[in-house]
Amino acid sequence: MATPLQLASQLAVNVLDAQSLLTAFGVLGVGVVLFAETGLLIGFFLPGDSLLFTAGLLCTGAADRAVKLSLGPLLVVAAVGALAGAQCGYLIGRKAGGALVARSRSQRLHEGMERAEELLERYGHAKAVVLARFIPVVRTVLNPMAGALEVPARTFTLWQTIGGLIWTVGLILAGYALGSSVPNVDRYLLPLVAVIVVVSLLPLLFEALRSRRAARPNGGPQ
Repeated sequence: MATPLQLASQLAVNVLDAQSLLTAFGVLGVGVVLFAETGLLIGFFLPGDSLLFTAGLLCTGAADRAVKLSLGPLLVVAAVGALAGAQCGYLIGRKAGGALVARSRSQRLHEGMERAEELLERYGHAKAVVLARFIPVVRTVLNPMAGALEVPARTFTLWQTIGGLIWTVGLILAGYALGSSVPNVDRYLLPLVAVIVVVSLLPLLFEALRSRRAARPNGGPQ
C-alpha cells in the first residue's frame, strides 16, 4: 500500500516529463502511458519516444540511481501497452468512424489526422502502420483512422504488431545500451532525448525521399 508521501509524489508527477513518470509509476506506468498514447486520443501529448529511451537508461541505473527498472519486465509491459493500445484505437475507429477525431478541437490532432491519411494513401496500409509508430501524434491518430477507413483487421494487426515491437524494443534497448556503455550519461539526457526524437523521424524521411526519386521520370528531372 502506497504511503501518503508516495501518493503525493504520484499526484505531483509531470506527465510531459519521461523521468518524472518513470520515477512515480515505474514499469507499470510505461504500459499505461503507451496504451493511452497509442489507443486513446486524449494521450496524443504523452512522451512515448523519450519515455521508452529513458526507461532503457533507468534499467542500468545510469540516469537516476534512485530508480532502477528491470529490463525483462519493461520490454514485456511496453510491448503489451503499445500493441493493446493500437488495437484499441483501431476498434474505436471501426465503431465511431472519423467523427471522433473530427469533433476534437485540438489543432495538433487535426494535423495528425491529415498526416495519417496521407501516409495511408501514399504508402499503403502496411508501410503506413509501421512508419506511424515513429511519428508523435500520428501514432495516436492513425490507429482509429485505420479503423474508420476499414483497413482489414488482419493486415492492421500484423503490421501494428511488427511496428510496435520494433518501436518499443528498439528504443528501450538503445537507451539500455547507451546507459551500459557511456559513463555519466545522465549529464546528457536532455540532448539525447532530443536526438532520439529526431532519429525516430528518419524512417519517414528516407521513405519520402525514396518515393520522390522513384516518381521522377527516367530516374531524374528532364
